[in-house]
Amino acid sequence: MDTLLATPLLGGLSPQTFMRRYWQKKPLLIRQAVPGGAGLPSRAQLFELAARDEVESRLIVHDAGAWSLRHGPLKRSAIPSLKRPRWTLLVQGLDLHVAAAHELLGRFRFVPDARLDDLMLSYASDGGGVGPHFDSYDVFLLQVQGRRRWRIGRAKDKTCVPDVPLKILAQFEPEQEWLLEAGDMLYLPPGWAHDGVAEGECLTASIGFRAPGRGEIGREVLQRLLDDAEPVEADVLYRDPKQAATDEPARIPGELRVFALDAMKRALADERSFDCTLGEILSEPKPGVWFDAPKPGLATGGVTLDRRTRMLYDARHVFINGESFRAGGRDAKLMRRLADQRGLSAAQQRLLSPEALALLAGWADDGWLHAGAPLNQGAA
Repeated sequence: MDTLLATPLLGGLSPQTFMRRYWQKKPLLIRQAVPGGAGLPSRAQLFELAARDEVESRLIVHDAGAWSLRHGPLKRSAIPSLKRPRWTLLVQGLDLHVAAAHELLGRFRFVPDARLDDLMLSYASDGGGVGPHFDSYDVFLLQVQGRRRWRIGRAKDKTCVPDVPLKILAQFEPEQEWLLEAGDMLYLPPGWAHDGVAEGECLTASIGFRAPGRGEIGREVLQRLLDDAEPVEADVLYRDPKQAATDEPARIPGELRVFALDAMKRALADERSFDCTLGEILSEPKPGVWFDAPKPGLATGGVTLDRRTRMLYDARHVFINGESFRAGGRDAKLMRRLADQRGLSAAQQRLLSPEALALLAGWADDGWLHAGAPLNQGAA
């Protein structure tokens, strides 16, 4: 992707300009960002997906001032009549199940993959919506079919309506309002309150981004570092030969505190272990993701990552679906290309070492990648 090239997806801005002017700064309305719906599922296809066990879906109904929420799988009989107003069906992680959704999500890879989360598609009957709310992450709201009216404003008061199964703002003061037609898209930074209401039936795609909390990711990294630490047969034990007699036996000795703090610092001092742990966490697929049974053997005509595979890299490692591998030299360059381009051509594949080819074969056996280079792959 040429990040300096202007694109209709961003209203004629280049990704570089968009990230500098708007990303996490201010909203942007883009008319005809993605005309034609990008081949996303129809209403009937969305209903079929919502009935599947492996697909995450929700049904939200707003009736007589009351809100209800039901989690899937949802059979067609559980979905209200199309003539009934004010209800919404949401299918999360559509990119894991539908190739067109995965391809559309890939158009937003001017943001690092470690931040890109998923694509959600919602169907709403006339008047349907999920109420005024705010997200803690960036989001692009793409109108796929029909029309939806969006009102947005800064979430000054984040108090939610009590006793409601949704996080609906009790006080919402819209500052701007637009009617989005099919192909239009709205970008919102974190913390901007928004309320979208369907005018007639409509389909809306939501491209969301990961925003891990500092405490959340810190705890997970630390816990894994401790869990993965090699057991020490002759561990260093605390010693206090200079401990004096005390008349405050319940007080924790300062030297013991220093000893424990030093142990924690030592656990975090190994940057390579930290880098591996962080990459493994960020590349893990979502819970419930599974891979199809692979086809036997790994062909030499190029490879393509499965749409469910998450692959990242840093200066010394490549990470794929929660696992880490050291990489250097030409292998590292090609593995990074595989992660960036989601595939390798036949010519590129032939340049890999036997060890790297063995890794690819193992990943193919796991269903993480498949034979055949992407259509947009060039030669080495």
